[in-house]
Amino acid sequence: MHEIILMSFLGPDQPNQFARLMAVLAKYDLDILDIGQAVIHDQLSLALVVASRDVTETALAMKEILLVSHELGLAVRFKPITGTEYENWVKEGGRTRHIVTVLARHLTPEHLAAVAAVIARHGFNIDRLQRLSGRIALEKLPEAEFQGRACVEISVRGRLTDAQSLRADCLKLSANLSIDIAVQEDNVYRRNRRLVCFDMDSTLIEQEVIDELAIAAGVGAQVAEITERAMQGELDFAQSFKARVALLEGLDSAVLAGIASNLRVTEGAARLISTLKSLGYRTAILSGGFTYFAEYLQQKLGIDEVHANQLDIKDGKVTGQVTGRIVDGARKAELLTELAAREGIRLEQVIAVGDGANDLPMLSIAGLGVAFRAKPLVRQNADQAISSVGLDGILYLLGVRDYDVL
Repeated sequence: MHEIILMSFLGPDQPNQFARLMAVLAKYDLDILDIGQAVIHDQLSLALVVASRDVTETALAMKEILLVSHELGLAVRFKPITGTEYENWVKEGGRTRHIVTVLARHLTPEHLAAVAAVIARHGFNIDRLQRLSGRIALEKLPEAEFQGRACVEISVRGRLTDAQSLRADCLKLSANLSIDIAVQEDNVYRRNRRLVCFDMDSTLIEQEVIDELAIAAGVGAQVAEITERAMQGELDFAQSFKARVALLEGLDSAVLAGIASNLRVTEGAARLISTLKSLGYRTAILSGGFTYFAEYLQQKLGIDEVHANQLDIKDGKVTGQVTGRIVDGARKAELLTELAAREGIRLEQVIAVGDGANDLPMLSIAGLGVAFRAKPLVRQNADQAISSVGLDGILYLLGVRDYDVL
């Protein structure tokens, strides 16, 4: 019969203290069943679950552990674990785990209390918390709400029984508190994403390029109305796209260069893509916009490849048509699937990012689909949504910490 003991240590973190504690356990031949440690501002919290077949050896080990802990300035607590409790722990350990990522310009206790309440209501227990964002200087706290970014990653244990209800609760909380909450299954694919596919307009850039072209052509109001209805999912994208492009007939192609040079890259986009590249990810633009502008961004941001619509130009004038197959929602999903196959990876290893209704097909098949500053319809139907911070907030969904970014 094994004797099982939970040993909990609390106190100042010091070099070599873990080695000294392990030496005691080794001396008395105790087995380690579980172990966990966290250090916050040089304060250590360490827990060990140990087992022994010899009650006398266990007692001697506990006595020596007390002496060593006292020398190290650690408070120690011993708790016997019954066989039943241990078996339940083993069963719990086999449950699916999830990662809850909480993002905002500035996170407060109110935010974390609300998120923790939702987690508990859906039957999860918190195993671990860690801050992924960098530390904020005290003198900058008043600015942090508007300029900074904050992220806490929460590892939870439990069984997800109603994903739709959890998603609805998170969206409601996001709207009420101006935070973002992402819930992902903590599986091998989450830690091994390899390809990121981006929408362009209102995702990588702040504008809708076709609206900018329409303004130059003197048909801004008509095109903007059609664009908005298409992004909201009220109109079929391909039909609305043809109607908008037709209104551009006769536009001087010389204006394209000026519009491209004035594109506003979305907050965090450059940092996100440079980091992804440094980590070995492949990146692509899958856009219902135009190749001319997508290729401009490709060069500016260092994106690997581009798939978009080719605006037809003859004699220096826009004809009001596009050449080749229109890149609509179905085509985006098809391209994403083709790219994944070419890279030899599973769809679960792909990230898709977009804001409009025509992005939903690719968001739905990617392992991680992110609705970025998206329309309500898209936020409600995508697995994850980010609106409170810049595009580089996606790095937190991958578990990347600020100090990991060069």
